[in-house]
Amino acid sequence: MRSPKSKPRGGKQKLAVSIPPGSLLAIEQLSPEEIASLLKETASMQSRLEKSPASRRQLTNTLARRRVALLFYEASTRTRVSFEFAAKNLGAVTTVVHAAASSIEKGESLVDTGYTIEATGAEVIVMRHPSSGAAQLMAHYLKVPVINAGDGMHEHPTQALLDAYTMLRHKKALRGLRVLIVGDIFHSRVARSNVQLLSKMGAHVSLCGPNELLPELAATLAPGIELQRNFDASLKTADVIMMLRVQKERLSGLNLNIEDYIRDYQLTNERMRKSKPDAIVMHPGPMIRGMEITAEVADGPQSVIVEQVANGVPVRMAVLARALGARK
Repeated sequence: MRSPKSKPRGGKQKLAVSIPPGSLLAIEQLSPEEIASLLKETASMQSRLEKSPASRRQLTNTLARRRVALLFYEASTRTRVSFEFAAKNLGAVTTVVHAAASSIEKGESLVDTGYTIEATGAEVIVMRHPSSGAAQLMAHYLKVPVINAGDGMHEHPTQALLDAYTMLRHKKALRGLRVLIVGDIFHSRVARSNVQLLSKMGAHVSLCGPNELLPELAATLAPGIELQRNFDASLKTADVIMMLRVQKERLSGLNLNIEDYIRDYQLTNERMRKSKPDAIVMHPGPMIRGMEITAEVADGPQSVIVEQVANGVPVRMAVLARALGARK
């Protein structure tokens, strides 16, 4: 009898009955306990990276010679590079597949591309795709774990994990933390994953922006979400201020005036003076300096933006170790 995940003869694609163990498709699939465990494992990974050259060498035995495929249908810097370094820190071998330099460009389907990468020896596939649900679709056809590195406007689970880990490096706990997320919530997969994770872990999440970028429907993303329109007022109680990228072309498409947006929602030094002295400033990137945030704030004493990027490596080490069953 054929396995439910095997590819039927004749080239027909057969949907699997479940996703492969170790897959990470959305924060929604994780329990608070699983999130806490991943964050604890991240801290362990970072500690071992920082200890000594000998400790770093020991880490390379964790996934020695395991094969990780990085399948990116969209351009990426932070996510792709940090996944690649994460895999190599654990001793894994990586292969990067770009849409413009593969059979994808010739019209090969998403699932057939997955079959090809799996058949050539990949033991886990890290995938970024412009369509929401693409990672879930591939996972339902393959035997190897699939890690969602961002799919359309749906989710970006490892970004939410590294954001939470960064918060914990500066704050005592996520429970009770007041997190303000500002900007283009409507188009942001990062915002969706952060809302899911932070709500599960007991944080108070407020979303701030104009109605065009933050529709009232956003209040249904998770229980207890607050919508704010007045940026200056909402800054006063925030422990974490997370700014999101705002693309000018999206504003013009929504008939939203760029100058009005900058006046009402740009994070400036003047606005920072209204915030709590120990509030931290975050941004998942890429930043558009002079749009949603000024250079003075991005490089200022309350900014942890560069640290966020660095934390992506140990977080993705923990996720890859989980995917391949090597967690300690």
